[in-house]
Amino acid sequence: MILLMNYLKYLYILLPVFVFSQVEEIQQDSLVYDDYEYILVKGDSVATSAINLREVMLLHKLKFDSKTDRKRYLILRRKTIKVYPYAKLAAQRLDSLNKRLARIKNKGARNRYTKKIQKYIEGEFSDELKKFTRTEGQILVTLIHRQTGITTFELVKELRNGWRAFWYNNTANLFNISLKTEFDPLNNKEHYLIEDILQRNFQSGRLERQESPLEFDFYDLTNKWLKPDTNASTK
Repeated sequence: MILLMNYLKYLYILLPVFVFSQVEEIQQDSLVYDDYEYILVKGDSVATSAINLREVMLLHKLKFDSKTDRKRYLILRRKTIKVYPYAKLAAQRLDSLNKRLARIKNKGARNRYTKKIQKYIEGEFSDELKKFTRTEGQILVTLIHRQTGITTFELVKELRNGWRAFWYNNTANLFNISLKTEFDPLNNKEHYLIEDILQRNFQSGRLERQESPLEFDFYDLTNKWLKPDTNASTK
């Protein structure tokens, strides 16, 4: 009995080795399509499983027509990277506010909660925003629209009232900043360059990606703004 058990034990150990040694290795190729991985076996394809694929955007190589253009781009990049986190945070705060307000039915309670959030946001932003230059402030206004789909003017109007928004806008205009500015990379070359900067820094991991509610195709924008003879010029 003991000998039989030992025999079975060794047979159990050796059987997988024996079986796999008899299987001819098959060269398999794989490809990915529509978020499915396909294994190609002898000319046939079999979908193995659905997998989540991280989108990788192929970006054009940056080229500039002059040192001045290159310098302008680098300055815009520095300012965009600096202010983007504030626009992203503003979008997060607005999303949280709207979700909370949707659960508050009483008008008075809604107003009290809105004012509370206003003071919190102003306290969170005010000290840092005072350090921004005029151009950084305008980029921030532009990016807030990119991240929320709502202009800064409309946000102030919604959270306060139209009169306050009017004065906010006129005060900003004294410094050549319009709170009504919309992110429009289709018709504004600088806005396209801002989007280019964001995409490159999303890809490198320097900035955390936050999708925009606005609809635009970066590749279509690139085809429009880049010179057709080089496909890689940024002004």
